[in-house]
Amino acid sequence: MEALVIIDFSALRGVRSARRTYGSLPWSAVGRVEQRHAIEGCVPNADMVDLDDLARLGMWAPNESEELHVLVASAGARRARAPMLCHVCPGPLPLGAIMRVAPGVYCSSPAYTALRCSRGRSVPEILILLLELLGSYSLPPEATFPIAWGGVWPDEVERKSVEQIHYPSEPVATIKELQAMARYAKSSEYANFRTAVRLAATGSRSPAESIMYGMLAPPLRFGAFGISSLKGGMLLNHRIDFDTTSLHMASGVPYAVCDAYIPAAHIDTEYNGIGHEEENRRIHDGQRNNGLKGMGVTVLVINRDQMRDIVALEAIARSIHKAAGGLLRYRYSGVRQRQTAWLNGLRAGSGEPPPISWTGK
Repeated sequence: MEALVIIDFSALRGVRSARRTYGSLPWSAVGRVEQRHAIEGCVPNADMVDLDDLARLGMWAPNESEELHVLVASAGARRARAPMLCHVCPGPLPLGAIMRVAPGVYCSSPAYTALRCSRGRSVPEILILLLELLGSYSLPPEATFPIAWGGVWPDEVERKSVEQIHYPSEPVATIKELQAMARYAKSSEYANFRTAVRLAATGSRSPAESIMYGMLAPPLRFGAFGISSLKGGMLLNHRIDFDTTSLHMASGVPYAVCDAYIPAAHIDTEYNGIGHEEENRRIHDGQRNNGLKGMGVTVLVINRDQMRDIVALEAIARSIHKAAGGLLRYRYSGVRQRQTAWLNGLRAGSGEPPPISWTGK
């Protein structure tokens, strides 16, 4: 059986391309036997690699700098032919590591791709990728390699931006799948991946929401604000159905989908980006916020400037902890340095540069 197995950042590029095109991942899961045969049959000879076809699938772009990452069964199957970069399979792979894209073309699954792409990455960078795969949005495929190389995308993105270009899509990974990969990956080089999986959550709808969750939810020791330690944690895009009184207060809007709901504090944390500045959206936001007030839910709004201002984010986090009956207390030194590094990592994972300052000055 001759096959081509695409992995690493080429696979991630393909996942993002499919999500942008189809709004989902139309690839097929394979069983253990087909997975093993695909890997054993991957000898990327010249007549096996159709670069034009791979470009159409979004797994490679025809430029001089972008490599095509391919999995092979043994060192003897490697081929030194640009733009291919061959990786020897590390051993038996877990079920679900490989998916069928087209006849003779396979690709690592989103969960295994995330594992492979996590090597050499910080925990916040990996967390942002996991939130994307678990969420209902995708970054553009063109953003994959600039981010992989530690760059920003697009080149002209402003330092104050947290609204990276993205496309709506169904989720392409589950917590269960990522946990299975974390159990498989016992090597120390995957320690950050295992940590990021423990921090990950479903439901994000944009890079900005992922950064907001990544800054507010994880434990304090990482440089975040520990909201996940509260009872019920932090729920992304959580639906609250209105009772009769709240329905009237909301002028007939039947429910609200909260960007990030904290049950212990009865608080909905909303990220207000560019779309919320439109008049119709402002009217709808006002109606839904009235409905939430009727349900006893306080709405806290975070804008673009606050999303790069650690002092402002800390004040918001303190108010959430207080509403839940607790206090935000640090038990480590170098608080601002750790928070700065964490926020830097979250933004880098989305291809955004560090802000000019964390205080907005």
